[in-house]
Amino acid sequence: MARPKQRFQQLIEEIDRTPWGPAEQALVAEAVALAIELGDEQLEYEARMRQTASANMTGATDVMLNSFAWCLAHHDQDPQRFPADLDNGGADLMWQFKWMASSLRSSPAFSQEQIVAVLDDMESHYRAAGLGMSGVLTARFEDAWDAGRTEDAEQLRVQLEATPRDEHSHCDACGRSQFAGFFAETGRDEDAIRLVEEMIEGGFSCGEEPEHALSRVLVPYLRAGRGEEAKTAHLRSYRLAKDNPDNLRIVANNIVFAALTGNEARALALVERHIAWLAHDGLNVDAHFAALAAFAFALDRVTAAGHGDTPVRGAESSALEPFFGAHEGVWSAAELAAVAWSAAEHIGAEFDRRDGTEGHAQSLVRMRALADEHYDVPIRSDAFVATAPASTPTDADGWFDRVMELAQFGAEHEALEALPRALVVDDPTKRAQLLSMHLGILVALDRADEALALLPERVAALRAAGRVEQADLEERLGLATFGLNTPETTADLEDALAAASDLPAWSRGDLAISRAALHLQSDEADAALDLAEQAARAFAEAEDTRLSNTTTLIAIAAVLQKNDIEATSMILERFLAQDDLSIGHRAQALHTRARVRGGTNEFREGATDADETCRLLAGIGATKALASAHLLAGALWEDAGEPEKAVARYRVTARLTAQEGGDLAGANFRLARAMLAVGDAEEAAELFGSVLEQEEQAEVAAGSRAMTASMLARSLSAAGEHGQAFGAFGYAAGLYGEVEEHADQALSMSEQAKILAQFDEHDDALEMLETAAEVVRRAPDAVGAIAEVLHNLGQIYGGRQDERAFALFDEVTALATQHEAEWLLADVTDSRGRALAQVGRIDEAVSAVLTAADSFAGIGDSGSAGGSELFAARLLAGNERADDAVAVYRSALEHGAVHPPLRQVAALELGDTLEALGRHGEAAEVRALIES
Repeated sequence: MARPKQRFQQLIEEIDRTPWGPAEQALVAEAVALAIELGDEQLEYEARMRQTASANMTGATDVMLNSFAWCLAHHDQDPQRFPADLDNGGADLMWQFKWMASSLRSSPAFSQEQIVAVLDDMESHYRAAGLGMSGVLTARFEDAWDAGRTEDAEQLRVQLEATPRDEHSHCDACGRSQFAGFFAETGRDEDAIRLVEEMIEGGFSCGEEPEHALSRVLVPYLRAGRGEEAKTAHLRSYRLAKDNPDNLRIVANNIVFAALTGNEARALALVERHIAWLAHDGLNVDAHFAALAAFAFALDRVTAAGHGDTPVRGAESSALEPFFGAHEGVWSAAELAAVAWSAAEHIGAEFDRRDGTEGHAQSLVRMRALADEHYDVPIRSDAFVATAPASTPTDADGWFDRVMELAQFGAEHEALEALPRALVVDDPTKRAQLLSMHLGILVALDRADEALALLPERVAALRAAGRVEQADLEERLGLATFGLNTPETTADLEDALAAASDLPAWSRGDLAISRAALHLQSDEADAALDLAEQAARAFAEAEDTRLSNTTTLIAIAAVLQKNDIEATSMILERFLAQDDLSIGHRAQALHTRARVRGGTNEFREGATDADETCRLLAGIGATKALASAHLLAGALWEDAGEPEKAVARYRVTARLTAQEGGDLAGANFRLARAMLAVGDAEEAAELFGSVLEQEEQAEVAAGSRAMTASMLARSLSAAGEHGQAFGAFGYAAGLYGEVEEHADQALSMSEQAKILAQFDEHDDALEMLETAAEVVRRAPDAVGAIAEVLHNLGQIYGGRQDERAFALFDEVTALATQHEAEWLLADVTDSRGRALAQVGRIDEAVSAVLTAADSFAGIGDSGSAGGSELFAARLLAGNERADDAVAVYRSALEHGAVHPPLRQVAALELGDTLEALGRHGEAAEVRALIES
């Protein structure tokens, strides 16, 4: 074990390379504790300087204030032993001063006199150290703005802009963001947008930038009629801010945006996701004020959209009682909106009393005024779901019908919830039926002990209904006729069936269907079918349509278990043509047919069946079952090549799953995948990021997390967030490596290489691809991955005139030939031609790319064919073979008929070539194609 001082140094080094967050905070706390244990104040100073910065970035205001005060006192006492700057690349003590005034201002617990004292002390220290006044003016500007002294703030802003920048000025990102926020609040939207766009175009970033700046111009963008840019800014801002509770203000701005733009369901989801952050930092009260106002505004919009009764999950937490007060049960959106406004008003009044202004009151006036603004900027990540049935039963008989419908579909949880309201029915026959359903559901849910305790009540109900023989039978067999599958119940059913000839028809049917169901559980389809037929005859004799139809569904399940798809489909068609099916039975049959059709690649027809299932289930209030039905519909529409329709179904799945419980990560993964397919890359990236976070928290297997990280990376890349995409691909590659999924690991590394090459980091890209090639060869059966990685590496070698390219192209060609991959064969032939051109082997290059063009054309890819021909024509024209180039250009023109960009370029270059050959008339004709 390292000695204490060595361990301290190790901790400092680890802190300096660990990102802000819980892991880094733990390291800092350990370093401070170790320094105190050693009794070494200089080491403690090193640790506490880092602690101040860490606490500032993670919203631990009390820790930050205490740590800074300790460091400042020691620095003032002995500046030599405790220097203002540790030269570690972090914020020095004078820079940290800027955080102090802001932190005091953020809580009305600190007086105006205390804030002024800190600002004056800051200025004294700056002057004593011979520092510029930019940092001091920045702090005074922030103080005036936050206090609502707008005129003072404007004067200080002008003074600050005229003051030379120095090493304690805000960085390019923070300075622009701060002024953009001020401009937006004071009605100068164009100036706010200009500053933020300067920041983005300049690539400026900092701890909470650009996410804070982007959130500040969301409303200005909307007012300027730039909705799509506002949407892009929102998605990026939220994605960057959503994981750090210290970003509560940023999230609040994004919630307001969602509510303003017709995305009330998304606004509610964001409120639910972040409402717990109110309890994160007790001293950041100004952020609480901003968040409460945003929550109130958003929940008002939710209520106005007709969803005021929707519960706000998480708001009932005891940690939030200081904000909302005690409340029995969940808060509805309408209820919480009212108390959130009240809480914001109370906090705002405390600030205004402290500051002697109406700054916070005016802020609430501006927020309430947004109620008159509406913008249409759809974001499809969330949706409201009408969880209540289309019609609610009004009496016990109505609830009896509802329970039967639910049970006949198999919606066990919903049936259990509805049972108490149905069991007060007067009719003893109906009560006996309900108790039968209750027993079957309890057994299905592995609650046999409860079922056994309920059995006497069922037997008594049967006797009251005059069903004495059935009562005697069930009393003797116990739970055997309710699905309990044990050797004893199976034997009892067999014995009862053998002696059933004297029983009433209904009882014989009950025994047969019960045994058939157990055969199905044991994958004994033929035996199940035989007994289903026996049950069907008995129920027909008893004239029980409901159980006759139940028996048909069991028979369908048995035929399907035999994998006889044709017979299953025929039975389903006949069954669904009946006019005596209950809603539950029809929904179950449609659900089964949807799955069957999906299995036979009839995706569109299956999706239509699944949609009808959803409609029927919504009508009977089967909310849990409805989630899985929408999931099936989404999957089938996705397979049918209609991701737009899949998105709509998956959105409902995700919302229902969030409300009712279930695999929310899985639902959101599918939704994100469909959103990526329709081009909503930013929304997809946000969702994939949330899924990955949930999987990390649940410690899901590395392979599954790798898949999610890979999809996140693809979404980020499609959204233009190449830096984040590079990191996500790297994370995916590491996870794939952990589980030895070498093909996927290599493909992720290949994607990283593409990003590096895109930004002209060609040496790093080559090194990455060479490593990927080594990795992918560890998966000899992954032919596609091997071909892709080796092909990419060959292309890079070819571009560098490296002869190693040709051996790789040979290898890919052999794989393509062996596996009859015609497009790949054409593509690698094209790559070979381009590499040959790089090393000056022009005739071979032309031959290769023209061979590739013919191959592309042969498989119907006219665009790639034209691209290969265009390259060949350029080679010919550039090597004094213009006459030969003309024919190739003309062929490229033909292939470009349905590819306008290709046609335009080919026409332009052909015109130039003809002009150079003196064929002016032909040149004019070709150039006319450009104009047309």
